Amino acid sequence: MSYTAKDIRNICLLGHGGDGKTILTEDMLYLTKGSDRLGSITDGNTVSDFDPEEIKRQYSISASIVPVEFEKTKINVLDNPGFFDFAGEIVQSLRVADAGLVVLSAKGGIAVGTEKAWKSLKDANKPTMFYVSKMDEDHANYYKVVDDLRAQFGNTVVPLVFPMMQGEKCVGLVDLLTRTAKDTQGNACALSAEAEERCEEYMMSLNEQVAETSEELMEKFFMEEPFTEAELIQGVKDGVRSRSITPVFCGSALAGYGSKMLMEYIVKFCPNPLEGLALETEDGGEFALTADGAASVFVFKTTSDQFGKNSYFKVISGELTEGSALTNVRTGGSEKLSNIFVAKGKNQTKVSKLCAGDIGVATKLSNVQTGDTLTAGKTPAIKGMEYAEPYYSMAVYAKVKGQEDKISAGLTKLNEEDRSFTVKIDKETKETILSGVADIHLGVICAKLLGRFKVEAELKPAKIAYRETIKKTVEQQGRHKK
Repeated sequence: MSYTAKDIRNICLLGHGGDGKTILTEDMLYLTKGSDRLGSITDGNTVSDFDPEEIKRQYSISASIVPVEFEKTKINVLDNPGFFDFAGEIVQSLRVADAGLVVLSAKGGIAVGTEKAWKSLKDANKPTMFYVSKMDEDHANYYKVVDDLRAQFGNTVVPLVFPMMQGEKCVGLVDLLTRTAKDTQGNACALSAEAEERCEEYMMSLNEQVAETSEELMEKFFMEEPFTEAELIQGVKDGVRSRSITPVFCGSALAGYGSKMLMEYIVKFCPNPLEGLALETEDGGEFALTADGAASVFVFKTTSDQFGKNSYFKVISGELTEGSALTNVRTGGSEKLSNIFVAKGKNQTKVSKLCAGDIGVATKLSNVQTGDTLTAGKTPAIKGMEYAEPYYSMAVYAKVKGQEDKISAGLTKLNEEDRSFTVKIDKETKETILSGVADIHLGVICAKLLGRFKVEAELKPAKIAYRETIKKTVEQQGRHKK
C-alpha cells in the first residue's frame, strides 16, 4: 500500500527491561495480520528480537523497526531495549520518532527504566504516552500505577483507557472519551457503577488539561460550559503534542486486549512526521521535515550481516525512489541507493519508493556512517547523535594468540553499529582498552565477536601504568661556585 507523510506515525517504545515492550509490538503486528502468530520471547521467535544474542539472552539488545499497518495508517514501531547498557539505541531511535510510548507493568509499577524513559522524552521534547501492561497478571493494580504516575510526573497524566475490575480480575476496558466499554474479547458491554464513577473523576482531570490548550477552551471551562466532542478531541490532540496531556492506556498483549484501542489513539492523537519537531542541524539551525523538494535522508542506525552493511534512514524531505543518487553531506561523495527496503525485524521487503517521514533501509553504502545526511538537493547536515561517555573499561585479549588483528577488525565493524562504546590502545601498557556502558554491554560485544567473526575474546582488568614518584622527604646540601 502506498502512503503519504500524513499517513505515517513513528512511535518509540521505551521502558524498563521485562515490562512488555516486545510482546506489545508482537500483539500489534498479529492483530493487524502483519504476522501469522503471536511470537514468544521464551521460544525465541518474536519479530523484534531476532539477533542470536537476543534469542539466547531473552531480552532486547538493539532497537528494531516493525511497521504496523492499521486503518490505512502505517505505524513504524521502534522497539527499544530496556537495559541501560544499550541506551545508545534509544538515542538513535529518539532522533527519528515523533512520539514516545513508555511501557510499565501493572504489577511492578514505576521502575528506574520508567523514570529514565520519561526523562529521555522530556529532554527530546517528544509527545509522551504511558501504557500499563500485563493487566492479566495476579496482583495487577492499574489504579495504584496511575496514582503513582500522577504523583511523580504531574497532573498532565490522564487515563484515556482504564480497566473494569471484578475483584482483582480485569473483565473489560473503558474508553473515557466515548464512555463505552468492551470486554476482554472485544465485545461491547455495559459500564459498571465503579467505572461510571471513574469516568466522572478522570473526565474532570481531562477537562482541566484540555482547557489549558487554548484561551477559548479555558474561558469555556471557567464558565462551566461542557466541551463538545470535537473540542475535546482537538484539545487532547493539541495537549498530547504540546506535552500538556500525557495519556495512559492499558491492556494485556498476551491475553489479546488493549492493543487495538492503543493503535486507534496513536493514529488519532500522535503527530505525523510533518507535524513533528524540526531537526537540529550541525550549524545550530533547524530543518523542518517536508514532503516537497529534493529527496533527503538521515541515517540513524547501522547494522551489518553476512551480506554487508545496512543503513537505516528516515526520509526527511521529498520522495525517495529506487536508484536515487544522493550526496553525502559529510564526505561530499555520491551514494547510489540502488535498492531500498522496508524492514520488519530482520526481514526486508524491497520497495520502489518511500515518502517523507517514512523509515527505510539501504544496503551496501560502504562510505555511509550513522548520523550522515544524504541529499539530492541542498539539505544541511543534520546534527549527529550524542552518546553518553562510556565509563566502564576492560582490557580485551584474544584467547588464541595470533588473532589480535581479527579482534581489532571485528571491533571496528561492531563500532560502526554501536557508537556508544570506544576502543583504544593504551600507549603505556600496550593493551587494547574496550570502554562501554556496563559489564553486560561489553559481554554482548565479545559474544558478537565470537558469533559473527569467529574469534574468541576475553576481558581482563586493565593494567595500571605505575610511575616513579617521591615517596619520602630527604635533605641535601649543595654548593654553587661562580
